Amino acid sequence: MTPERAHAYRQVLHTIREVGASKLLAGEQDRIRYAADNLIFGDDLAADVAAQEALADIDRLCRALVDSGRWERSAATRLADCVARCGPSHAAALEAA
Repeated sequence: MTPERAHAYRQVLHTIREVGASKLLAGEQDRIRYAADNLIFGDDLAADVAAQEALADIDRLCRALVDSGRWERSAATRLADCVARCGPSHAAALEAA
């Protein structure tokens, strides 16, 4: 795990705490935390089906938050990007190969 990934993970948890119940349902908070947890411990995004599914779920969640008018697109994009940064980058995977 890199310092950048750890920082992204802390940002995700901070977002959940700050936004919490005012803008996210409990199940949505769980989905975000689950995705971040799956990504932070992964080392190969291309081979980690659970991490890929978690990223896809966050994409769906963020789209739903925007489509429902509950979140602004920019905030949802920041959240999705932050969750994605919890995982290994494609560049890191290539360097390890």
